[in-house]
Amino acid sequence: MTHLWHISIVFLAGLAAALLIFWLVAVVRIVRTMFSVPTARAARSLRSSVPASESVCVVIPAHNESLVIEKLVASLLAQDHPTVHFVLALDRCTDDTAAKARSLIRDDPRFTIVEIDSCPEEWAGKVHAIHSAATRVDHARRAEVLIFADADTTFAPDCVGTTLRLMNSREIGLLSLVSTLTFAHWFEKLLQPAAGVELMKQFPLMRAAKTTGRRPFANGQFIMMRRAAYDMIGGHQAVRNELLEDLAIARLAAGHNIPAGVFLADTVLHCSMYPAYPAFRRGWKRIYTESANRRPERLRQWGWRCRVISTLLPIGASALTLIAATAWPHQWASMRAPALVLGSAALLVYTFAVSLIYRLGHSPLWTVPGYPIGSWIVGGILIEAAEDLEKNRPIIWGGREYMRERR
Repeated sequence: MTHLWHISIVFLAGLAAALLIFWLVAVVRIVRTMFSVPTARAARSLRSSVPASESVCVVIPAHNESLVIEKLVASLLAQDHPTVHFVLALDRCTDDTAAKARSLIRDDPRFTIVEIDSCPEEWAGKVHAIHSAATRVDHARRAEVLIFADADTTFAPDCVGTTLRLMNSREIGLLSLVSTLTFAHWFEKLLQPAAGVELMKQFPLMRAAKTTGRRPFANGQFIMMRRAAYDMIGGHQAVRNELLEDLAIARLAAGHNIPAGVFLADTVLHCSMYPAYPAFRRGWKRIYTESANRRPERLRQWGWRCRVISTLLPIGASALTLIAATAWPHQWASMRAPALVLGSAALLVYTFAVSLIYRLGHSPLWTVPGYPIGSWIVGGILIEAAEDLEKNRPIIWGGREYMRERR
């Protein structure tokens, strides 16, 4: 029995030490990112010093977005940039998205609505909708800067002008925002922070802007590109069959040495990604599948790493702390205090790091205790994405099914 106790305590101490080391490194990286990568909100300070005179066209694809289109259009109507035009690319809509949009737009000359009836087999629906709008609408063809955004986003009134100033001040050709997400549903509160953290592990913001050792990344909820950069990569035709066209665009931009930057929106752009949990699960499986280049072994590795680092290690540290505080063996009394300090320190650093992440994403801080549970479920989503690839299950997105072969 004594031998078993010894093995158990050493094992739990190892878990606590691993937790402490990993999340200490995470804290350092988070703080470095906070000081090195400005947020879009902070870029508001550029208003008096950086010009933003370029003409801008915002292209937004929408497939049956009746639930969110009114909030989007209302936010676009409030934009204060003087030379902006908005194109709504309504892609095979079968609901009242168009009617709701027109009821708000009325005769505002800044808006154009393009209705798309079909999508060629060799194109992804969203990509084809954007391409159709960008090539058919004169404002889009002539604009000096293009923005591609999702229909479930809402823009702060100064979003277009602020991001344009940020682009000009950084002298980049591609700018993308990581939007501030909404937290209305249970799965958004419990799972969304862990889902976002897992994606940021693969694509750190600091590496997205590097000239060497770049890790290309862009968020399709908001991509701003200079016309010259967009034409250089071949526009959306160059990524016509991609289900994660934002990442494909980022990779093409890196291949053409186009300077880029990815920034936290910090309330300048909001996004309500999914209306229900099944859509949340399907959507994140698509994102992770394409991020992993459709490699099931990579997805499975990410899934178990997520579960170990964010769920199992904290459980181990908690168990060590509890045992040290209440049921420590008398024969190891001299080790009780170090064990208690180790377990407590690991949990404190873990909680501090997660709280920083929640604060940056404007997630409710009271949901921090649910992070280990959310991470376990997100790990399961990654593992399920691997199984879908192995079993040739289709990806359902934007009203179509897509078969994606594993690599």
